[in-house]
Amino acid sequence: MKSWIGALVIILALYGCEESQSVSDFTGNEATYALQQTSDFAVSGTVTFKEKRDGSALILVELQGTDGDVKLPVHLHLGDISEPDAEVAALLNPVVGSTGRSETNFVQLANETPLSYNELIGLEASIKVHLSDVGPERDIVLAGGNIGSIASKGFNGRVGIGVCKSE
Repeated sequence: MKSWIGALVIILALYGCEESQSVSDFTGNEATYALQQTSDFAVSGTVTFKEKRDGSALILVELQGTDGDVKLPVHLHLGDISEPDAEVAALLNPVVGSTGRSETNFVQLANETPLSYNELIGLEASIKVHLSDVGPERDIVLAGGNIGSIASKGFNGRVGIGVCKSE
């Protein structure tokens, strides 16, 4: 019995060493911003930018108040969240309603301009999560917030949300 326990301890120790020696894809640098409710729908959450070792970013959106099999469009806009017709700088992966999550490996803007993690967190920009990407529901922003260098600039609830530019 003692030899069996000893073997188990050795196996666990070796497995533990392998796990601790694995190299992370991330540097440990990250920035998190609030996404506030911006409509009659009770949806809010956060967006987190995590720096990857190659200098790019992982953008993680986590929302509360979503459900079902819907996919909610997420846009990175240049400028303050209150600016009407703010230019869409990038389309991020949609939030899945059942999980409230979206993950996007971010390396460039929609116009193919490369953008590093450091440049991303320095932008004057905002994130908007929409109810739909087509029709009148496209103008309904469920949650949003300023990011980067204007993150500390607040907005006045739903009144402070600019409508997105129609394509």
